[in-house]
Amino acid sequence: ECPLCLLPQPPEAFPTLASCTHRSCWACLEQYLRLAVSESRVPVSCPHCPAALLPTDVHRLLPEPALRDKYEEFLLRRLLVADPGTRWCPAPDCSYAVFAHGCAECPRLTCGREGCGTEFCYHCRQPWHPDGPCAPVPLVPSLATPTAQLAQPEELAHGEAQAEAEDIKVCPRCSAFIMKINDGSCNRMNCTVCGCLFCWLCLREISDVHFLSPSGCTFWGKRPWSRTRRILWQLGMVLGAPMVISLAAGVAVPVITIGIPIYMGRKVLAGSPGVPVVLLSGCQQCLSVTSSVLLSLFVSPIITALTVGVGVPLMLTYVYGTVVLSLCR
Repeated sequence: ECPLCLLPQPPEAFPTLASCTHRSCWACLEQYLRLAVSESRVPVSCPHCPAALLPTDVHRLLPEPALRDKYEEFLLRRLLVADPGTRWCPAPDCSYAVFAHGCAECPRLTCGREGCGTEFCYHCRQPWHPDGPCAPVPLVPSLATPTAQLAQPEELAHGEAQAEAEDIKVCPRCSAFIMKINDGSCNRMNCTVCGCLFCWLCLREISDVHFLSPSGCTFWGKRPWSRTRRILWQLGMVLGAPMVISLAAGVAVPVITIGIPIYMGRKVLAGSPGVPVVLLSGCQQCLSVTSSVLLSLFVSPIITALTVGVGVPLMLTYVYGTVVLSLCR
């Protein structure tokens, strides 16, 4: 049975994939690849796991030559966009890429596509301007169209509300336009063009601990914290950290020390899956529960010591290292 369409299929209808061991029928994989390539979601991952499908498998499963060419083009663009030295020709209807490594001192670039020859700047990526400095990068255009700009004030207010509800921002790595509904949902964004992981609030490339740092960006929310609120929160963390950490450790020690033996005793008393408890006599059941509780009593202090001994120094290092450094800045 195919896990995607839930239809029974013969064994030969399930092609093997070189990237993983998951199996789906040929028709479902073809439809999945058509949608992924049409939406420029390249590289294409397996429909069941994050493993990327190899180009050989994609070419074998895609029947249309046009989709294969589009897939190759998207792969090439993905590679070029991730290269910091690549510049794209700003001329209309020209998608030519220029390799511009080491051109910071001589920023004048020329498109090498036959019939184009557009000259543009390496730094601002705009048409070449020999008589002046680079112009500031324009703000992200709003959703308003020329028709909307001529509308009545009521319609303009509605358009502004729509633009606020659906903001368009630019990827900090490849400058691709990305739209997100500004409803306070997750601010951890992943660009589908270059794979950049960035924060929607500050538009900076981030790591997994960005929202745990005192930067003012929150995992959920429509805007970062103000400077005053951020400073007050950092001061509260610095001043209240000893009391909070001591309270957390004081609660964790008895909970872990007593909770693990109680949990193991209840687990053994309930019996293992597939083994009826009624098959054990009263003495055997009491012996098994007692032995598991006694063993847990020896193990739980070790777990408690490791948890407190590792967790408390980590929290103190974060508060009096990262938070204090950010507060000084």
